[in-house]
Amino acid sequence: MQINYDKRIFGLDLMRAVAIILVVFSHITWIIPKTKGFIPDLMSIAGVIGVEIFFVLSGFLIGRIIYNLYQSEDFSFKSVSYFWVRRWFRTLPNYYLALILNIGIAIYIGIKLPEALWQYVFFIQNFAWETPSLFIESWSLSIEEFAYIIGPLLLYCTLFIKTKLSKDKLFLYITLLIIMLFTITKLIYSLNDHTRSMVYWNANLKAVVIYRIDAIYFGVFAAFISIVRPNFWKHIKYLAFFLGAVIFLGLNAIIPIKRLFIESYPMFWNVWYLPINTIAIMLTLPLFSQINSATKLILKPITYISLISYAMYVLHYSIILQLLKYYLPSDDLPKFDSIIYVIVYLSMTIFLSYLVYRFYEKPMTDLRDSSVIKNKFK
Repeated sequence: MQINYDKRIFGLDLMRAVAIILVVFSHITWIIPKTKGFIPDLMSIAGVIGVEIFFVLSGFLIGRIIYNLYQSEDFSFKSVSYFWVRRWFRTLPNYYLALILNIGIAIYIGIKLPEALWQYVFFIQNFAWETPSLFIESWSLSIEEFAYIIGPLLLYCTLFIKTKLSKDKLFLYITLLIIMLFTITKLIYSLNDHTRSMVYWNANLKAVVIYRIDAIYFGVFAAFISIVRPNFWKHIKYLAFFLGAVIFLGLNAIIPIKRLFIESYPMFWNVWYLPINTIAIMLTLPLFSQINSATKLILKPITYISLISYAMYVLHYSIILQLLKYYLPSDDLPKFDSIIYVIVYLSMTIFLSYLVYRFYEKPMTDLRDSSVIKNKFK
């Protein structure tokens, strides 16, 4: 696989690689015997943090594209549509492939399909309700799809508003409006729903579209600052990283120390826990976005994992691990055998993800640069 390292930012590849590693490792808890302790507890929240990193990083990268699109003189609904089409060539092929495979696996192993299976076609399986048991990791993909429909649409609507505000200010205000709006939805949820447990919270708030779009727009906000205040962005990288690390570590350390469990502090968990983590991750972007290279020993594997991360995300759990568990149950394995099982699982995930990326995902993504697609939006 040929990789042009000169066109990549290593720090952002590192964030993406760390994110997918956290997500994949969090699901190893389905293999190893359930035990209590620091490491199992850490693994159980690793997936949450991994997805938050994905959200912030996605918002940062796509936010820069949206900003430049909005600033262009020919910004119109056609250019917004072109943005969507280009993004869909990146996201939809893997999603629908994984969806079809999940449906096939469910039928094969005898799992009942959701009654509203059609919702998956339009990414509304978790719009305002819990994700069904099929392809459960798709929840984050729905959030991203709606996030990148809402923002550009609102920016397009500003073309019909008579205002003396600059496009910079309009972009900023729209971004902050979205963050505020989807913080309010969490507040409304908290005031009207009695969170029963972390399991309930995980399914009914953390993984529901109408409560989570703000996570991506913190990344968009960071993109805005990096463009309009480049010198500030450059000079705060170490301070911002330090603050982000302190906030993240402090928040997640104080929870067990002060016993801030969800049963006693639902408002904290429903409204503030995820945004505070998101802000902490956002604060690491000035540093990571300016790390352009690394030694080859680190550069190559990190970039490789980053490139196949989307394929890894849609394949690793509901497809690869579910089939492994079906054919080779791991519940009563001895410790050494469990370790071998994990190694086999990780190896299969990386290998199959590479095949999907190399022979399906990348060719499909490259179609967006074809003359046929470009000519339709001239």
